[in-house]
Amino acid sequence: MLQPPRSGLSPFSDDAFKLSRWSTAETLVNLDEKGDARPALATAWSQISDRTWEFTVRQGVTFHDGSKLTAQVAANALTRAGRATPKPRILDGVELTATAEGDKLVVTTGEPDPLVPHRLSSPQLSILAERAYGADGKVDPVGTGSGPFKLTRVNGTTTATLDRYDGYWGGKAEAAGIDVSFVPDGTARAAAVRSGEAHIAEAVPVSQAALLAKETISEVPMPRTNTLYLNTAKGPFETPGLRAAARTAIEAGQLVNGVYEGRADLAVGLLGPALPWAAEGREPLTGRTPAASAKGARITLATYSDRPELPEVASVLQQQLQGAGFTVKLVVREYAHIEEDALAGAFDAFILSRATMLDSGDPVAYMQADFTCDGSFNLAKLCDDDVDKAVKKAAATEAGAARRAAILEAEAAVLRTDAAIPMLHERVIQGDATTVTGSAKDPRERILITLGTRLK
Repeated sequence: MLQPPRSGLSPFSDDAFKLSRWSTAETLVNLDEKGDARPALATAWSQISDRTWEFTVRQGVTFHDGSKLTAQVAANALTRAGRATPKPRILDGVELTATAEGDKLVVTTGEPDPLVPHRLSSPQLSILAERAYGADGKVDPVGTGSGPFKLTRVNGTTTATLDRYDGYWGGKAEAAGIDVSFVPDGTARAAAVRSGEAHIAEAVPVSQAALLAKETISEVPMPRTNTLYLNTAKGPFETPGLRAAARTAIEAGQLVNGVYEGRADLAVGLLGPALPWAAEGREPLTGRTPAASAKGARITLATYSDRPELPEVASVLQQQLQGAGFTVKLVVREYAHIEEDALAGAFDAFILSRATMLDSGDPVAYMQADFTCDGSFNLAKLCDDDVDKAVKKAAATEAGAARRAAILEAEAAVLRTDAAIPMLHERVIQGDATTVTGSAKDPRERILITLGTRLK
């Protein structure tokens, strides 16, 4: 796997997606390929008022510690998530309470929320056994999930071990277990597949894909955008005209054809080809700020080395921005050592490979987190009334064509600020040894090992 755990495998963090990809922690709801809500630990649901939903919890589910899933256990998990600090990203701007009423789970939101079932599909709202949740707010997923694989051991940021859980409600997994290694170096991940050391490697670098046998590489569009975030709160990019100057300086085609060797898609907006409706409904963008002269403005451009293409992207952008008159200092570190500074606004510009539909299968959660005044992942430090209103409108619109149109309006509002400059949309490049079958190729990066994953 690409990134080691950053938060002790807490389901309230992005580590939750590891638990999901290993099929050890499960959610009340799943999403199908189209992004529609489907039963998981909940078998049915209904909206009983504008702010209240009722879920029927699946019977016969046991956790890996032997305890049983009940409506009360599910309510406890959601309540702990709502009280976590920081909150899971999927709950940004959401007031959510969960209670058990008999065998029903009742979820109530502070404001009407048409996407409650989709929201509960986020791996960050996985349901674990009650003993997973400590009094100190920490969560221990070891031996407390409900999926077909039981997490038995975590060796810091190095390895993890999972064994098949024969009591799984959905049937018996074909593999006896999973041995996980965290290998941030992309060349090493690819080499592990090539040598037979690993059966599966996620996030194979573009530079390594051509070195692997064609039959071991899969590639699908993913809702992940390589974006340049500009610090709107202080420094040169507090000035809209200089943000526009950075936008006009960037030639993303050089990145797609050079750095990504054609294994990426040129960005027109924040949302890419993994969401076909975005291109179909997007209107030409108007009302953008004209570019000002950079006049040697000094900026610090930062990114992280965990995704091996990003340092090269940064180097190309440094040249492009300098060609437009900026003076650019480059900073590259591992993500674990740069995230805190990035969130604190320590850099003028930050290159991020960002999933745009990771949580609810809907881009609104990403937009709330990244671009609203109260967003928990607001790298650009953006606080714009038009953006906040547009995102709020999208969040309140029911699923369907009207919501998709509102999302594109919010995207346009963000792009007009030039706080975020989308450059390209990445693709899932996964390595699978020829001896393995049944692994998932999931654009949302939620699923990897499934019930049917096995050695031939």
